[in-house]
Amino acid sequence: MSSTLDALSTGAQVGAVLPLLTAVVQRPAWSATYKKVVAVVAALIAGVAAVAADGGWGQFQHGQLTMATVVGVLAASQTSYDLLWKPSKLAPWVESLTSKKTSQQAE
Repeated sequence: MSSTLDALSTGAQVGAVLPLLTAVVQRPAWSATYKKVVAVVAALIAGVAAVAADGGWGQFQHGQLTMATVVGVLAASQTSYDLLWKPSKLAPWVESLTSKKTSQQAE
C-alpha cells in the first residue's frame, strides 16, 4: 500500500511543477486543443521519467506503480494548471516570455 502512495506522491510532486516547464515550449498563438495535447504528452513523458528516476528502468516491471505515477503526474499537472498556474497568470506569462517575437510583434 505504501508503495502505491509513494508512486502517487512522486507523480503529484512532478505534476505540480510540470505546467511551468510545459509553458516554456508552448506558444500563446497555439490553439487550446494543441496546447492540451502538448501538456498531456509532456505529462506522460514526465511520468515515465519520474518512474525511471525513482526506481530505475527495472521499476517498469511493476505495472500498477508505473501507472499510478504516470496518472499522478497527469492529474496533478492538469489540476495545478487549472487551479494555480493559470489563475495566477504565471504559466501564460512564461509562455509569452519564452515565445519568439516576430518583427510585427516587436514594433
